[in-house]
Amino acid sequence: MARAITQNRKIFNTALAWGIGFLIFFPILWTILTSFKTEAQAIADPPIFLGFDWTLANYQAVLERSNYGRFLWNSIIIAGGSTVLGILIAVPAAWSMAFVPGKRTKDILLWMLSTKMLPAVGVLYPIYLLCIEFGVLDSKIALVIILMLINLPIIVWMLYTYFREIPGEILEAARMDGASLREEVLYVLTPMAIPGIASTLLLNFILAWNEAFWTLNLTAAKAAPLTAFIASYSSPEGLFYAKLSAASTMAIAPILILGWFSQKQLVSGLTFGAVK
Repeated sequence: MARAITQNRKIFNTALAWGIGFLIFFPILWTILTSFKTEAQAIADPPIFLGFDWTLANYQAVLERSNYGRFLWNSIIIAGGSTVLGILIAVPAAWSMAFVPGKRTKDILLWMLSTKMLPAVGVLYPIYLLCIEFGVLDSKIALVIILMLINLPIIVWMLYTYFREIPGEILEAARMDGASLREEVLYVLTPMAIPGIASTLLLNFILAWNEAFWTLNLTAAKAAPLTAFIASYSSPEGLFYAKLSAASTMAIAPILILGWFSQKQLVSGLTFGAVK
């Protein structure tokens, strides 16, 4: 028999959850608020939370100085391209590891995960030279491939975990009905794993969107995404906190909207699946 939860305990748990959520979201909230301050108010001591003169001058200055649309489009292409390419490669790999495992499957999975422990700066120089050799330095295609390879272990691991939860008997029944391997993956496995694939897509899109190390080191002007757009407001003259916050807000706004929309869709899909 489940233990009864008192009303006070429910209130405490709810307040604790909201408190932790607020602490996690506070840096983003502070960045958004700072973007509407003047530079003097942004560095005021003690800090000003709400009692300041709201202004849009920082956003106007950012838009006048930089071509925000170009940086945004580069981020969409790089993050979206690397995520889709990673899914196309990871689905067959995760399927084979989940349903046709070999003697070394677990070793391969652990090896793939161990590659995430390698410091990125350790492979920067050879990758930089390869980009120069192939003529793809400061290009979107180079970043798409590099970010896909960096996040591929995570994509494979997540899909492998979701695929393992699907009963193998369902795939065997599809084979007995005459389904080919392609039809089995496309029409049986993929629809059942849509919530897992969707969450994997969202997570890896966010990881690629927020990637700064590779985008700052492998781009200059043509393929620079929003991470480079934000970094451009750190200058030898100092940090312009209000303008930097405005640029950061413009960079995180699309991903916040995408995350909110995707979360609603995922919850709706999971609820529909549970009811069905």
